[in-house]
Amino acid sequence: MRRAGLDYRELADVREHGSLAECLASLGSPPWFAFTTRGATRYDAVRYGDGDALVFGPETRGLPGEVLAACPAERRVVIPMRPGARSLNLSNAVSVTVYEAWRQAGFG
Repeated sequence: MRRAGLDYRELADVREHGSLAECLASLGSPPWFAFTTRGATRYDAVRYGDGDALVFGPETRGLPGEVLAACPAERRVVIPMRPGARSLNLSNAVSVTVYEAWRQAGFG
């Protein structure tokens, strides 16, 4: 029996880094955006560019304080929610954001 797994694994370039700083350095130190419920900039107000890094934290607790502190306030991004509603789960938040960045790039 074949073990279930990603049927598109060959399309993914997965790398593991010891820290966010190492990851960003390996990407050429791109502009990066921290996604947080405490952000001041709406995800759809950001003008994403080629090579930008989008940083999300664990679903249960979000990004650590030191990561948020290292990110300029205007790059702390929020996905708005209705009052009293919980935030989106991680996969949905990533999907919404990546689709918006892709839309801005003309789906190219």
